[in-house]
Amino acid sequence: MDSGNTAWVLTATALVFFMTPGLALFYGGMVRAKHTLNMLMMNFFTIPVVTVIWIVVGFSLAFDGTNGGIIGGLGNIGLAGVGDEALLFVAFQMMFAIITPALISGAVADRMKFSAWVAFMALWALVVYPIVAHWGFAEGGWLFAWGARDFAGGLVIHINAGVAAYALVRVLGPRHGFGTDSMRPHSLPLTLIGTGILWFGWFGFNAGSAFAADGNAIRALVTTQVGASLGALGWVVFEWRRTGKPTLLGAASGSVAGLVGITPAAGFVGPLAAVVIGAAAGIACFFAISLKTRYGFDDSLDVVGIHMVGGIVGSLLTGVFASNALNPAVSDGLVYGGAGFLGKQAVGVVAILAFSFVASTVLARVVDATIGLRVSEQEELEGLDITQHEERAYGTE
Repeated sequence: MDSGNTAWVLTATALVFFMTPGLALFYGGMVRAKHTLNMLMMNFFTIPVVTVIWIVVGFSLAFDGTNGGIIGGLGNIGLAGVGDEALLFVAFQMMFAIITPALISGAVADRMKFSAWVAFMALWALVVYPIVAHWGFAEGGWLFAWGARDFAGGLVIHINAGVAAYALVRVLGPRHGFGTDSMRPHSLPLTLIGTGILWFGWFGFNAGSAFAADGNAIRALVTTQVGASLGALGWVVFEWRRTGKPTLLGAASGSVAGLVGITPAAGFVGPLAAVVIGAAAGIACFFAISLKTRYGFDDSLDVVGIHMVGGIVGSLLTGVFASNALNPAVSDGLVYGGAGFLGKQAVGVVAILAFSFVASTVLARVVDATIGLRVSEQEELEGLDITQHEERAYGTE
């Protein structure tokens, strides 16, 4: 890497790190006031825990060679043998490893023990994430070697976290009052600040995944902006037509849905394809969030509806619109005659949905059987800020 490329990836690494505090604010504004600090803490504490796991063993399991395309080796434990240039790749990928389990936290808001969250998150970052990252990001991973592609994490990060969230809430159960009590966001301005930080950081998330300050990074940055904008527009237009009112929460959620949708395709498609992908993700995620009511699972902050569904839409549409002429690292998509590539993307989606759901369910049940997942009903009603952390976000309730 030359100095320009190094400088850009260093910057992108910092941008992706900033997304986790941004996610904390995005989620923190959407919970009720008495649970605000707990949600902030669930996100923030992911940073030190996953950093240690990634440095000690996670990176090695994800990227050190391969064992049958399933998982890496143990040659880089403690980052043994990793030089300075490779260390930058370690750091960039570490930020992905941090934010992925943090995404799950929004689904379990208001009712999960903090100790149980730390245990589940640590186990998930140790067991599930490195395997899926190996499949989709490492050259020896079976999906990558077969030809499936995920530019910046639609498969590895968003589908993986979204379906894990679904598995966890199935074991955890719904909040008391779910479906009957008002559980409106307590601070949409806080959520909008978080949205802005996420959008800003996502330029590093996607354009940084080019690993160079080149035309591919420029294209990824532009398609990221287009995808987010169309996601917000698509969501709000359908929301406005259905309810008669456009909402700030809808605009924020739609922009994140568009960002999720464009992530697997960002460096593989042009701006016009990003228009379709972003709009499709925003619209699909808007309709998907109603499924939790229909099927009775309490995904508190719509992690499943936005990240799992948005990741599926984006990964499949990568198989439709990807262009080998734009980026030789990817096969042509369906519109360019590459039906086989779309099939590989679909297999990747199904494989990660199945593996992450099963593995996450097992981990959730292990934690539940040992230390218990849920706080008591009284603790939930009193608020997790005071019962889990002996603090309050706003002084008095």
